[in-house]
Amino acid sequence: MQTDPIGLMDSGVGGLTVLKEVQRLLPAENTVFLGDQARLPYGPRSVAEVTTFTRQIATYLRQHANIKLFVIACNTATAAALTQMQAELPVPVVGVIAPGATMAAATTANHQIGVIATAGTVKSGQSQRDIFAADAQSQVVSVACPQLVTLAEQNDLHSAHAQEVVTQNLAAFKGTGIDTLVMGCTHFPLLQDVIQTAIGPDVKLVNPGVATAEKVAAILKDQDLLNVSGQ
Repeated sequence: MQTDPIGLMDSGVGGLTVLKEVQRLLPAENTVFLGDQARLPYGPRSVAEVTTFTRQIATYLRQHANIKLFVIACNTATAAALTQMQAELPVPVVGVIAPGATMAAATTANHQIGVIATAGTVKSGQSQRDIFAADAQSQVVSVACPQLVTLAEQNDLHSAHAQEVVTQNLAAFKGTGIDTLVMGCTHFPLLQDVIQTAIGPDVKLVNPGVATAEKVAAILKDQDLLNVSGQ
């Protein structure tokens, strides 16, 4: 059981940013990642549809990789399916929204927090609820930025076009006074440089993948599932 892999899923390549953080923090662990590029993007899809996709991927990883922990490395799928998957699966299930919310609450100095995410994540309101749970004084401004997912999937990360698109999408934060911005889609850390340029140097960016990896490590340690064999 300890040498079984950690399974991660996303609608595309964005979840690789979470995989990177898990591998950095837990280099002895085996990992397996499934990016559902055949059905991306998840953002515009219904909760029921995204939950079905997430269940299918979890079942596949359980059957073919015998995963010991399942990471829903997609904010849209976390919002739609986390509670259901935690109830259904016999292994621990970790999402990316709550860890990012907790990190944002610990990062902000003025309790003004921005969130950029897919339409599905913003519509769910889960990021706001989790941020409020971690910091009751917080004020949250959420903006759906589906065009950023397209940029990431096309590997258009540093061009003048990418900067223009990101700047336009983040214009809604002008005058809001946020000092912290949650990159609430796992694709968005791939665009971190252009996001930072667009939002300005005084706003701190939160990558939920970092906090998610820390939560995975804590669960594995608590449940005696850490790979200590080196295999």
